[in-house]
Amino acid sequence: MNQAQTEAPPKRNFRGSRDVLVQKAIDEPDLSWRVLVTLNVFRLLTGIAFLGIFFAKSDPRFFGHSNPTLYIATTTGYLVFAVLSGISLRQRWVPATVLGTAQIVVDIVAIVVLMHASSGIGSGIGGLLVIFVGAGSLVLPTGYPAFLAALATFAILGQQVLAQVIGLNAATNYPAAGILSGIIFAIALAAQPLARRIRASEALARQFGVDLKNLSELNQYIVQHLRESIVVVDAEDDVRLINSSALRLLGATSTLAGMPLANAFEPLAEHISAWRNDTSKSSHPEFTLITEDDNTRITAHLAPLGKDGQRLGPILIFLEDVSLMNARVQQSKLASLGRLSASIAHEIRNPVGAMSHAAQLLGESRALTDDDVRLTEIIQTHSSRVSHIIDNVLQLSRRDSSRPERLSLKGWLDDFAQEFVRTLKLQEGEFSVTDVPPELEVRIDHSHLRQVLWNLCDNAIKYASETGGIMIEIQAGRMQGKGRPYIDVLDCGLGIDETSVDKIFEPFFTARSGGTGLGLYISRELCELNEATLVYLDRPGGGSIFRIVFADSDRWEV
Repeated sequence: MNQAQTEAPPKRNFRGSRDVLVQKAIDEPDLSWRVLVTLNVFRLLTGIAFLGIFFAKSDPRFFGHSNPTLYIATTTGYLVFAVLSGISLRQRWVPATVLGTAQIVVDIVAIVVLMHASSGIGSGIGGLLVIFVGAGSLVLPTGYPAFLAALATFAILGQQVLAQVIGLNAATNYPAAGILSGIIFAIALAAQPLARRIRASEALARQFGVDLKNLSELNQYIVQHLRESIVVVDAEDDVRLINSSALRLLGATSTLAGMPLANAFEPLAEHISAWRNDTSKSSHPEFTLITEDDNTRITAHLAPLGKDGQRLGPILIFLEDVSLMNARVQQSKLASLGRLSASIAHEIRNPVGAMSHAAQLLGESRALTDDDVRLTEIIQTHSSRVSHIIDNVLQLSRRDSSRPERLSLKGWLDDFAQEFVRTLKLQEGEFSVTDVPPELEVRIDHSHLRQVLWNLCDNAIKYASETGGIMIEIQAGRMQGKGRPYIDVLDCGLGIDETSVDKIFEPFFTARSGGTGLGLYISRELCELNEATLVYLDRPGGGSIFRIVFADSDRWEV
């Protein structure tokens, strides 16, 4: 940041600080150069106009009438001087004050000579001195304008005396010359306070510009270093602003400003496109972002920036990595479940086991009626269900560390399919493993993968049976672009309601009676324990897809 940027803003006491601001404007004479350039352009156009009028003979009584040779020579020299002044202004060979003074002196001499060669004061050419002396007074230091006005006055009066001496009485008009001289003096003197005000205004504007630039840099610094991840998209869903935190969260290696949001995070771009036109869409969707090295669950908070909260305009997006928050929440839940599981083990499991054993013994009695047998079966069924719930809760509390090993998916999935079909006594065609590349390998704990797939396939059978037909398919492959291996479990059930998609992996959430609500939660926990992730995808045409995305198979841990 340069020195001008670090200067303190001017005080509100403009009268007390004006001298400082004026001096600053003089020290940095950008205004002087701009005025001199503009004035030189006017000088060049004036010289061209003089030549054009003379050769056009539009009014031979005035322009060059008295002395055509002097008129042509002076105009030509004036044009040459204007061109040389333009070059000097561009290169800034001499200081602005010296160059400006020299230009105004030449203007006075040239205009007075042209006036003498064109019927004197009555030609009207002398009026140009008002413009040249007045403009010069805006950029020259105090004292110079009065000197130039006096020089112009003497030149005008001298021309009148010369015209009378050489017998050009028609070209003399002392009253008009005096009035013109008085106007030049008045303009020169009035330009001084105006010049001071212009300089002060420019200095203030320059200072405010510096302040605005500093404020913009400060805002940019704050936005870029916020812990919160911020993205701003326009009405076409192109990224207009993204901070470094959001870039890290999205796994981007370069800035995304000016690029479509879909290039960085296609699911979010698709949700925003639908959200703009459908008010029922959530403003806080949750996504699973799968990158080369990590799996992150992201919550987006959408805030319209358009007028009156219009969704069709720019949108401010806050991205939040809920993985860390969920991890802390889950730790708290697991701690609570651990304490609860100890109590369950001692206070509930033994009585439930006793009731189940008693019901089994009672069921063996030959004196029972059919109704009594039915009641004992109900006792045994629900005792088993309670025991199953207790086992799941105890499993959560233990959560053993994983022992990942490298395995070939095709052979392992074929063995799993045979075991699953044989255990659940499925018919041919109800369960299949297809499209698994023979060279596909993953690194995961075998027992954890078996438990996850068993939970997913068992859920698929339970929900698919509600539609009257069972058809489960397992597919595997590599993700396009990322190359990470995955397994898909596809079913033909009713699918999952959109309002429940964000909740299915929460503990104890279930959409059907009789379930514990822990199967999917445990499955995702086991996947994350093995650096994999479990996500839900809607299956086109009906049904569900649960996808296990494994860690990068080419990055084995030693």
